[in-house]
Amino acid sequence: MLRDVDQAARLAEVVVPAETPIEAAIRRLDRGGLGVLLLVHDDGSLAALLTDGDLRRALLQGRPLAGPSVEIATRQPVVAAADISAADALRLMDTARPFHLNQLPLVDPGRRPVGLVLRTDMVTADDLGLPAVVMAGGLGSRLHPLTADTPKPMLPVGGRPVMEHVIDQLKQAGIRDVSITTHYLPEKIHEHFRDGEGFGVQIQYLSEERPLGTAGALSLLARPSGPILVVNGDIITRVDYRSMLRFHERQGAAFTVGVRRYELQVPYGIIEAEGAVVRSIVEKPHLEFMVNAAVYLLEPHILDLVPHGEHTDMNDLITRALEQGEKVVNYPILEYWLDIGRPDDYAQAQQDAERGEL
Repeated sequence: MLRDVDQAARLAEVVVPAETPIEAAIRRLDRGGLGVLLLVHDDGSLAALLTDGDLRRALLQGRPLAGPSVEIATRQPVVAAADISAADALRLMDTARPFHLNQLPLVDPGRRPVGLVLRTDMVTADDLGLPAVVMAGGLGSRLHPLTADTPKPMLPVGGRPVMEHVIDQLKQAGIRDVSITTHYLPEKIHEHFRDGEGFGVQIQYLSEERPLGTAGALSLLARPSGPILVVNGDIITRVDYRSMLRFHERQGAAFTVGVRRYELQVPYGIIEAEGAVVRSIVEKPHLEFMVNAAVYLLEPHILDLVPHGEHTDMNDLITRALEQGEKVVNYPILEYWLDIGRPDDYAQAQQDAERGEL
């Protein structure tokens, strides 16, 4: 039924105790890459189903990350017996709730998980009909001398260019229409990807005669009829673009910004004072932020805010959208994400590739 799925290996990735802290669940979901965790009681019976959507809502609501995952999960998930047929499983996932289910736990008579069916086990992803722009025109100055003769998106990770990982992720999401912005050593990118046929996509190139920033090249793009995905060419991520698009549409957003949780351990005591008078001291605080992850969904009219041929960064575009009263929302990326723009991060990408995490 499940296209040669190793259910024991799958369960090892997704089954966790019900009291697992939300923060730990985020890390576990990232590692598993399946978009779901099965929370179990001490006796091994299914307590709840936790999806990536549940975790994103918890982050957006500011829920304490030390709290138990079961508090934000679905306590009565739809389940099925282990011997259910593929046809019946898909029918159940389509009709058991007012919306389509993407995961179906299989349980024994004691409600202990014995398997997990994913919609992708049975249904091949259709063309998403979402055009994408990959920003690949930057100079990669922080990675010099590696970028002296190679554009940053063409640096190798796991035996192939970074941007090949990006294109492959787009293809797997059902995205076929891809535009690549180029400026620095564009021939290196053209020679490798050509028209995209060899990579399962159709590629067009947008040439920047001079650097236009992280958003300026969007002014060179023909206005699409629907939303457009924009992603930096030096980002490696397993983000679910289909899920991100559903979120964008449900929010009624004009501009969705992918964000990533960033943690900072301050190595010093922080003084809080009024003038010369010290009021308190916080010893080595642990700070958390949501940072721009360089993955965006834009409605077509947002492109009108990009001046033609002028240097414009994406932060400028976000600010302009807000000033125009557009609805800008953030989408927490829980899946693997890494920007290779700094030497340490590029080295991290190499290590992750060696461990098979990409």
